[in-house]
Amino acid sequence: MSNGIIGIKLGMTAVFSEDGRQFSCTAVRVDPNIVTQVKTVETDGYASVQLGVGERKVKHTTKAMMGHFEAAGTTPKKVLREFTVAEDAEISVGDEINITDLFEEGQKIDVSGISIGKGFQGVVKRHGFAGVGDATHGQHNRQRAPGSIGASSWPSRVFKGMRMGGRMGGDRVTVKNLTVVRILEDQNLILVEGAVPGPTNGTVELRKKK
Repeated sequence: MSNGIIGIKLGMTAVFSEDGRQFSCTAVRVDPNIVTQVKTVETDGYASVQLGVGERKVKHTTKAMMGHFEAAGTTPKKVLREFTVAEDAEISVGDEINITDLFEEGQKIDVSGISIGKGFQGVVKRHGFAGVGDATHGQHNRQRAPGSIGASSWPSRVFKGMRMGGRMGGDRVTVKNLTVVRILEDQNLILVEGAVPGPTNGTVELRKKK
């Protein structure tokens, strides 16, 4: 069986335990994932499965991908992700994987996604700089300035990796050791304690702990 599954982040909610404790949870919709490709050690050098979820219009699908989906006996899928499997796993193209096939309440999982993009940001927000912090002694509009970024005659350049302003967010992020609080099988929902990366309706990957 696959070690992970594709889901859609819906947002956050609160869940109360029997003793009255509140848990802040992220709701993730996990529709049935379809196996669109099976890779084996003999053919590809490693064992994995490609899963697809969501419907894509035929007119928005290339001919090459249409052939790929037709070989799998399924309709075009909007999202494709690859997950590892055991070499002796019994899984075939066209199989359907549901959330209860992989996870159970109380289990620890890892969730990966693309973080929310925040555009171009300065060093205070992007790197936690303090700035000058003082408006006296001749300082003017320098409270959030980065300060010096290099020397003069040597090295006569800015070193690579210097912490400066720039685009922030939009990175692949994995949050580990999250607890599965509830599984609502009839609604294809899983409630995970804590926050997961990505915007509302963003694609996330839920994986078993190794």
